[in-house]
Amino acid sequence: MKMLLIHADYLEFEAKQKTKIAEETDNLKGKMEDCLVCFIAVEKEDEKNPESVVNKAIEEIENVISQIKVNNVVIYPYAHLSKNLSSPEVALKVLKSLEERLKNKYNVLRVPFGWYKAFKLSCKGHPLSELSREIYPEEEKEEKEQIESKFYLVKDGKLIELNKDNLDIIEDNELLALAKYELGIKESSEKEPVHIKIIGEKDICSYEDASDAGHFRWYPKGKLIRDLLADYVYNLVVSYGAMPVETPVMYDLGVKAIKEHADKFGERQYRFRQGNRDLMLRFAACFGQFMMKKDMYLLPKYLPLKLYELSTYSFRYEQRGELVGLKRLRCFTMPDMHTLCLDLKQAMEEFEKQFWMCLKTGNDLNVSYNVIFRFTEDFFSEYKDWILKLINEYIEKYNKDVILELLPKRKHYWVGKVDIAVIDSLGRPIENPTVQIDVESSKRFNIKVDDKYPIILHCSPTGSIERALCGILESEGSKKESLPYLPLWLSPIQVRIIPVKEEYLDKAIEIANKLKENNIRVDVDDTDNRVGKKIRNAGKDWVNYVVVLGEDEIKNNYLTVTIREKSTLKNSYKVKMSVDELINEIKEKTKNYPFRPLPLPMLYSKQPKFH
Repeated sequence: MKMLLIHADYLEFEAKQKTKIAEETDNLKGKMEDCLVCFIAVEKEDEKNPESVVNKAIEEIENVISQIKVNNVVIYPYAHLSKNLSSPEVALKVLKSLEERLKNKYNVLRVPFGWYKAFKLSCKGHPLSELSREIYPEEEKEEKEQIESKFYLVKDGKLIELNKDNLDIIEDNELLALAKYELGIKESSEKEPVHIKIIGEKDICSYEDASDAGHFRWYPKGKLIRDLLADYVYNLVVSYGAMPVETPVMYDLGVKAIKEHADKFGERQYRFRQGNRDLMLRFAACFGQFMMKKDMYLLPKYLPLKLYELSTYSFRYEQRGELVGLKRLRCFTMPDMHTLCLDLKQAMEEFEKQFWMCLKTGNDLNVSYNVIFRFTEDFFSEYKDWILKLINEYIEKYNKDVILELLPKRKHYWVGKVDIAVIDSLGRPIENPTVQIDVESSKRFNIKVDDKYPIILHCSPTGSIERALCGILESEGSKKESLPYLPLWLSPIQVRIIPVKEEYLDKAIEIANKLKENNIRVDVDDTDNRVGKKIRNAGKDWVNYVVVLGEDEIKNNYLTVTIREKSTLKNSYKVKMSVDELINEIKEKTKNYPFRPLPLPMLYSKQPKFH
């Protein structure tokens, strides 16, 4: 449905001539003053679920009414808003339903359907007097018995069906939190996730108030972290054999395959009309990569063929009340790899490799992952041995049990997937890596190899960059005994040098320059603060190595270094080492990880505060 909402001084109409689809009515003239005029086009897509369209339209209308403070509403059928109109029967049914529902609270004038009409309209001309809305129907809900999944704990090679009464069999608290979430057990909390405080305190990022809700501005430290995470995933997938590409951020919903794929993801999309075209902003890299593969000349020898894109940016129109820092936002960066596989056998082999690749990212990001496999019952029944073998290998290697969801039938484009989550400080899952077996999209986009439709794997090795960072900050920020820190390769400031006196500043800068030459991010606290405060400031910045430089250190040519990773809340872990030993230790720990230089002045006193 498309709506044009006008706050008017008045609307006056007169029906002049019938069309073939005109409703029979005596209401051929009318006028309403100080009203909200709702020009409405009911569309073909609305036929899927007219009731949901009516519900959403009323919600939008009442939202506008609450702002402009009127009690009069005009329902005006206006087919010119769309080129994809519903049947006359559905359109009239929707319009009448809107009238009946709104009449309970407002004075309503419904202009007759299917007539050529003359009308006069006086628009008030304030910021809310002209608004447009697009409404999409929800998928019809099937009977609960038909769509309800079953969840199992895979433990000691056995499948134990889970329900709300037997969750005490799950020994791992993080996996228990994931099970509760999947079973719909909500544990209310008025607290906010710890990462929201951290991103402000550490000058990482913050909401951009001048943009749409759920959009962030990123400061130099945050931009550095995001870029390093992006570099990390790029190196990971390229070493795995993926070919990086780049595709547009915007797509035409007039392309049948694009619209069908977009409709699979419901209403949470940025859709808009430009000229005579309905467009959308992507929510993943699927659209561009599938269109690219459709146009490729594909041979079996090319498969498995992997294309990778860092989709900067992707957009999902999450509900405002659901926006939670970096965990749920409207604009994000998604590492997205799609693999064409010749058949299901090859797809299962690649699925297994990509699953282990995803788990590696947990080790590299220093976060604890929790795993849930999801399969249709048919697929699980046919490939049960392979699935359980893979699950048991994971359990043996990571010493963690697994949750298994079985769906009675396929509701999505995939027959199987694995979702990997970090549990936040409030005991709620942050969805991170995923691998999915897509058996539908190649046919929809007409991707063929030797006249056969290949299987497509979707894989995001870390989940969105923002959620990956969210998972790290939640894990570190909720520590009780040990100190929080970022992985050394990801930390904006790896070393801070603190000269005890101003006379040692030149030596501190000399040492810092040597570290910088060896690709180490280092700064020097040259402020007038006391040494104790300088050390506390380094702690607040989660600096991994804090070097205190005094007379004894300079005289004896060594450094006193506090290593944050080995320190606790009660005890600082300090060692003495040479400059070369410090360099070698950091280079060894960051070997094979990406590097970018510090995007801030080396002198701490010259580093601006952004938040």
